[in-house]
Amino acid sequence: MSERTDLVVRAGTILTPRALAGDREDAAFVAIRDGNIVHIGTAPELAEWSASAERVVDTGDATLTAGLVDAHIHPIMGIEMARGLDLSGITNRDAARRALAEYVATQPGEADHWIVGWGLDPAVFDGGAFDNSLFDGIADDRLVFLMLFDGHSALVSNPALAAAGVTGRETFQDAARVGVDASGTPTGMLFELSAQELVRTLLPELSFGERVDAAQALFRSMAETGLTGGQMLDLGAEDTFEILEELERRGELAIRLRVSPWIMPGHTHDDLEQRAALQGRSGRRWHVDGIKLMIDGTVDNGTAWLFEPDTHGESTESLWLEPAEYATALAFFHERGIATATHAIGDQGISFVARTIGAQPANGTVHRIEHIETLPDVVLDEIIASGAAASMQPTHCALYTRADQTDNWSMRLGRERADHAWRTRDLRERGAIVALGSDWPIAPFDPREIIAAAQLRRPAGRADIAPVRPDQALTAINALEGYTSEYWRSVGEPGGTIVTGARADLAVFADNPLVTDPDAFATSPVLLTVVDGEIVVDRT
Repeated sequence: MSERTDLVVRAGTILTPRALAGDREDAAFVAIRDGNIVHIGTAPELAEWSASAERVVDTGDATLTAGLVDAHIHPIMGIEMARGLDLSGITNRDAARRALAEYVATQPGEADHWIVGWGLDPAVFDGGAFDNSLFDGIADDRLVFLMLFDGHSALVSNPALAAAGVTGRETFQDAARVGVDASGTPTGMLFELSAQELVRTLLPELSFGERVDAAQALFRSMAETGLTGGQMLDLGAEDTFEILEELERRGELAIRLRVSPWIMPGHTHDDLEQRAALQGRSGRRWHVDGIKLMIDGTVDNGTAWLFEPDTHGESTESLWLEPAEYATALAFFHERGIATATHAIGDQGISFVARTIGAQPANGTVHRIEHIETLPDVVLDEIIASGAAASMQPTHCALYTRADQTDNWSMRLGRERADHAWRTRDLRERGAIVALGSDWPIAPFDPREIIAAAQLRRPAGRADIAPVRPDQALTAINALEGYTSEYWRSVGEPGGTIVTGARADLAVFADNPLVTDPDAFATSPVLLTVVDGEIVVDRT
């Protein structure tokens, strides 16, 4: 007789390691006790195990997978970033101006009221200067702060610049800058976080309660897409831990959260020690583990670190004024067995990070490189030699670049470098670990759409759009692994497989991601999400 269990989940297909390997698999259910899988059983055993279970859920012909984990999210900082007017998906200047005008018309007219928005695509500048002439005739006298889609720059109005006392002569501890024209007059562009803070500190703040409510709703929405976890690569909000603790006082986080605080240029040794001391701090479903670093900015804003300048003569330097300081910081954490994840987008930035990781003495610590947007063969070789894992976001390619290379990203790089875009397949085939994610709020977090885009190299549901470098498409199994077993390998831990003894973080989809057309899987109903053996989402 089976021992008493908390939950039994039956499904038509269970993606155990054997099933993923293509072997015939007779698994019909999983039994869960105290948050772990205690048995994977066949159909003849189901009645016995069901009789001893506190709850039984039959999902019919659906497919049970290991829980999906987004490797790169900014959930709490993102609540502040993704405020006001959502400009996502608008790539035309006139359309952006119409959306802004319509939004301004709905806002209070007081001079001190801020117009805030996010998701602005550089394409709206029509290949011309990045400046606030976009606001002319719409918000001339208003305080405006619009975040560009990549989160690395903002466009603000002249009244906002004046309110913050921005002169264009500001200097920073990193390569951030205030955009200026030929006469030295600020254009309204604030490149990188340090420059954005000049104005951001003036924005009206959401209350603590509002942010807790928003975080609770966000994590619930994530769980409803099949996510059971995410890696938060920042500690941008000073009260992050208080928000997480309040969520747990209210009940429970809907997903599991790994928090990896960041270290930015200009840090002190005490900052390194303080971040190291945070490791292991935890709640019931969140814990601090790892460190986030950044070596450069973005191609779209001209702040990536390339071997050769982009077509605007930009993207020529590291975010760190002294790149050796980055190497010192990574070595500090490596010596302590603390994994790092480094934002690296430009080819020289990726190369520098890979070589820095490769220079560390082996001690079992897995370091990861985030984004890897343009990757020449020689730098791919350096990644493989370094043993670094990769963390990539397929929808950044699918949503923000075009096959004909008429997008801002491709035009800045030029054809040769744009042809090296998001080489997910080459990395996997060369043996690199490739975890997948969204970088929310930079792109939508739904893993079904991202798993589809990883295979299609275009947005899911848009067969009319030509794929970008389709030769770099992942297989269905590789795309699913990017959210399951590959994610856990990227942080140096076992996980992401349905085996006896594993943590019971699971998702049930109406369709099998391995055999369903990717466009169809992108909208496949999520029937069940289980975290720690607890049903978080139930649509059965």
